[in-house]
Amino acid sequence: MRLIGMLDSPYVRRVAISLAHLGVPFEHESVSVFSTFEKFRGINPVVKAPSLVCDDGEVLMDSSLILQFIEAAKGNGNSLWSPNPGVLQHEIRAVGLALAACEKTVQIVYERNLRPASAQYEPWVERVRGQLLAAYAGLEREVQARRSAFAQARSQASITTAVAWQFTQSLLAPVVPAKDYPALVELSARMERTPEFLKYPPDGPGV
Repeated sequence: MRLIGMLDSPYVRRVAISLAHLGVPFEHESVSVFSTFEKFRGINPVVKAPSLVCDDGEVLMDSSLILQFIEAAKGNGNSLWSPNPGVLQHEIRAVGLALAACEKTVQIVYERNLRPASAQYEPWVERVRGQLLAAYAGLEREVQARRSAFAQARSQASITTAVAWQFTQSLLAPVVPAKDYPALVELSARMERTPEFLKYPPDGPGV
């Protein structure tokens, strides 16, 4: 299998780290949706990162769907989710908040970096900023309330939360001040020291 995309994308990075935790072998190819657009389109005409090229050549998209497939088809019974329904509910909420934070980070960065200043609509930017801050406020509460659950490095909630936090801090640290989120800072620092995170650092040209 081949994982296509740059590791500075939180969606690509969460897949790579999750596959490492699950012990699923794969090749990673650093192909950018921007600087190497045509190369990416040759692999996947939709040009969506991450893309997973399966053993039979079929291409899958969307990080959550890719990980769902991997656990079902390649996980050998291993999972990064709790089998306990109550705990699973909390994990799904945390991952949902983290993915929302990633999405809102991307929206703000694209608006500021790709759209001409004359075309930027500040009320919309403020709305997205509010959504971003709400997502991280929710995540901070989740980590503080369930420290034992987030103590597990081999957890999709821990992986995705830490990846999301690093991504936002690398691009929008002034918008989401680290001092206001001590639990997320601690979780991120701990996860970034693990072998799986160190193996797949957030390298790339940036959004």
